[in-house]
Amino acid sequence: MTGSGVTPTVAFEAALSGDRTSLARVLSMVERGGADARELSRLVHARTGRATTVGITGAPGAGKSTLTSALIRTFRAGGESVAVLAIDPSSPFTGGAILGDRVRMGEHALDHGVYIRSMATRGHLGGLAVAVPDAVRVLDAVGFARIVIETVGVGQVEVEVAGEADTTVVVVNPGWGDAVQANKAGLMEIADVFVVNKADRPGASATVDDLDRMLMLRAIDGWCPPVVATVATSGDGVGALADAIDRHHRHLVDSGALATRRAARVDAGLRRTVTALLASRVDALATGDEWMRLCAAIEVGRLDPWTAAAQLAED
Repeated sequence: MTGSGVTPTVAFEAALSGDRTSLARVLSMVERGGADARELSRLVHARTGRATTVGITGAPGAGKSTLTSALIRTFRAGGESVAVLAIDPSSPFTGGAILGDRVRMGEHALDHGVYIRSMATRGHLGGLAVAVPDAVRVLDAVGFARIVIETVGVGQVEVEVAGEADTTVVVVNPGWGDAVQANKAGLMEIADVFVVNKADRPGASATVDDLDRMLMLRAIDGWCPPVVATVATSGDGVGALADAIDRHHRHLVDSGALATRRAARVDAGLRRTVTALLASRVDALATGDEWMRLCAAIEVGRLDPWTAAAQLAED
């Protein structure tokens, strides 16, 4: 139960009815973890599997937030509801997200068909908050048709977004250096769609051509990632990007790759859950007398850490 006295069940039922305050409360429970988050997982699970998820990643300054805002307009024009998880760097003082959702995509604040949530990475190196998979399931369960995950641009480990999205969009800016950097960072391997944003700048056509050449030999499950040129600030090319995302989703469905990806996501999610449970057991063991005894034995050289760990695991 939260400090407000609202149980996960009550909060989730209110969120299902469209109450945004309750939805925010549910997502806060997910971020905090613990018993409330576990209860929500049980409530949410049977209602998931309907939304399509899009990951948007790329280097800082590529214009991901502006592009996401433009994509929201396009999806909404088609009558679809949209939820965005904007994964931000954590504040070193509070642990919370530094960048606010209303600052980044404020034009959608009054649209009830759009929900935007900033989440903090809390030091997680992959750019994805640890709670993001559970948050995605909540947003799916309450009925959003599209869920966009916009991630922190942190380099090579940004590839984690691919594991949480049906379609991964990698954003770069004009200039050969960005294309090379994307290749070095491993983003070429995870991109389902490439975007050259700020395409009104010099070098945009050359960057598109460079990426096309780099992608010519890369076709996975029969899909070669298209390269779309956009100017997010004006909306140019954003419709073509939405079409590319939809084409990729149809390809996933027709080829059976969507089921494969989602099965892999279930496997990874279960592994994370088991790891979290085991970590909580370690924390409990670390407060006991046996732990202190073994630490003392290791310190004086009577026991090595692996043998000590084996003894704890057998208890």
